[in-house]
Amino acid sequence: MHNVGLIGLGKMGLSHLAIAKSHPEVNLVGVCDDANYVRGILARYTDFKVHSHYEALLDEKQLAAVIIATPSRFHGEIARAALNRNINVFCEKPFCLDLAEGTELVELAQRKDLVTQVGYHNRFVSSFNEAKRLMDAKVLGHIHHIRSEAYGPVVLRPRGSTWRTSRSEGGGCLYDYACHAIDIVNYLVGPPAAVRGTVLNRVFSRDVEDEVYATLLFANGMTGQIAANWSDSSYRRMSTQVTIWGTNGKLIVDRQELKVFVKDPAELAIPLTQGWNIRYTTDFPSYVEYYLRGEEYSSQIDYFIRCIAEGRRDNISSFAHAVQTDSIVSMMLEDAEQNRRDLSTQPRSKVPARKWFERVKAMIS
Repeated sequence: MHNVGLIGLGKMGLSHLAIAKSHPEVNLVGVCDDANYVRGILARYTDFKVHSHYEALLDEKQLAAVIIATPSRFHGEIARAALNRNINVFCEKPFCLDLAEGTELVELAQRKDLVTQVGYHNRFVSSFNEAKRLMDAKVLGHIHHIRSEAYGPVVLRPRGSTWRTSRSEGGGCLYDYACHAIDIVNYLVGPPAAVRGTVLNRVFSRDVEDEVYATLLFANGMTGQIAANWSDSSYRRMSTQVTIWGTNGKLIVDRQELKVFVKDPAELAIPLTQGWNIRYTTDFPSYVEYYLRGEEYSSQIDYFIRCIAEGRRDNISSFAHAVQTDSIVSMMLEDAEQNRRDLSTQPRSKVPARKWFERVKAMIS
């Protein structure tokens, strides 16, 4: 039985509370939040020790682990405090809004020999794990392009805001949605070497972008695309889809199903038929103690606890993996800023293609 504390009791924090409380190897000994109302409800109706400041929770008992589900800007500060107390850390995504801080925490965790994990839940979705298995078996042959998309209805009007729509607290669509699309690319095919053509558009938000688009360039010549939009009202909840093209076929995967088109199955180690092979999420049963919004949320917490129990440091969603994703996010921010500067400062005469475009446009009109 592992003593675990929980910091942050918003949407994800309450989800983690339900999952951790149901886990047979977890003793949820205390919770922390700065909201008086939330603390009052839990103090009245539960037996948790309730704290208003995270340091009091970290010092309260011999914690084996802590779950951090606060607004993003507090992740680094709290994770550092936990690691310095030799406490294993599960942190919600994005890991850190500052790349240097995240890198320092990876090094600190490694020195302390502690288990770390970041809540990129797609790595625990059964269909994405099956896609990973197919990629590792090279069923598509040589991969030449990947497209990862994330859409959902977070910001649908200009009025009102939350910490997620603050550049300094949440980081916007890039850190909240696009990071999922980036992370699953890293997981399935490895990280890109460079980013080009990044677009960060505001639709309703004032301080952050609501949609993100970018081209990925890989060291082996492969290319990719990222597309994310959290102002898409055609979706009821967040939806992530990945499409991969290879010399031997094509793969399309989301949470509900996996479709793989195979040109030639003759030499494959995994039995597949020529043409389309379709499997659904129900074909990949995964038992969890508590089902909440999908088995992946419980699976990732269970995986974290098992890593602690088994002394495993080869976590598939560690701080180091999250910093890898954060580094791509930083590359995209730099690329978008460079594109903005180029468009605002470069004389029109130095953009010949644009000059001819304007000339032809005038002729047509």
